[in-house]
Amino acid sequence: MELDAGRTAFLFPGQGSQAVGMGHELTIAYPVARAAFVLADTILDFPLSELAWEGPESELNDTVNTQPALMVHSVAALQVFWERYPDFRPAFVAGHSMGELSALVAAGALPFPEALKLVRRRGELMKAAGEQNPGGMAAILGMDIPTVEKLCAQASTPDEVVQVANDNCPGQVVVSGAGPALRRLLPLAKKAGARKVVPLAVSIAAHSPLMEHAQAEFFKAVEAAPLQDPHTPIIGNVSAQPLKRVRDIEDDLKAQLTSRVRWTESIQYMLAQGVDTFIEIGTGSVLSNLVKRINRKTRRIQLGTPEDFEKLGG
Repeated sequence: MELDAGRTAFLFPGQGSQAVGMGHELTIAYPVARAAFVLADTILDFPLSELAWEGPESELNDTVNTQPALMVHSVAALQVFWERYPDFRPAFVAGHSMGELSALVAAGALPFPEALKLVRRRGELMKAAGEQNPGGMAAILGMDIPTVEKLCAQASTPDEVVQVANDNCPGQVVVSGAGPALRRLLPLAKKAGARKVVPLAVSIAAHSPLMEHAQAEFFKAVEAAPLQDPHTPIIGNVSAQPLKRVRDIEDDLKAQLTSRVRWTESIQYMLAQGVDTFIEIGTGSVLSNLVKRINRKTRRIQLGTPEDFEKLGG
């Protein structure tokens, strides 16, 4: 398969893409992929690989494990790609929520061991914030952003806020916030004509003010990370613009926990720069499906299994 680097972007999945068995077949087929999982087990000092490959699912779905597991599979697949295409540099990289930290590795902004420690810390802090301030999230389908924002404002009070967490694609918005505000919002959304309202099975209100308890410690972790200017522009979740310097990356990462993921705008920005091929690196095809909803004329490739690489050729 021919790939034009100047028209290609790498995408890295976030929470919700995980699945028991993730990355296992890839590590059997490619020693370089196995090395990424072995290194992760050493860095984290526990058998993350075993959890990713064998479960139990409930433990893998714990945010402190989900986030590093997704990163390791993404980096393992990235290493296989680079073994085949050592000089390939895409026009842009982007990751959905925690996937932005995987994108940092691909862009040369943060070495894998340090990125893995940072994503593990992010998961720990988000879990602690969720325990201290439980909340919830829900997907609202078939409704535009301005309408959802208006309904969020109606359902919120000064002490109980619900807001847009992920603008995933036209017609798919995720909201996040305090339980009571969320419970007020859902019937409002149905009444206003949402096609479907789906509460998500999470106790963490990611990308909402309820994550403020995690902010101070996460700021310290970001500032301590040995970030470098990236060799490839990273499209930031918060700004939906290229992050080209360390300061830009720090600002986007720090704001990310309490701000919305502007995924639709991120993809639209890359499309406007001439990107027409999106390669989703790691687990599943969630992001490819979102890209398809944003622009059906794009070429979408998944790289997470040996079969995916066989299709790619090269």
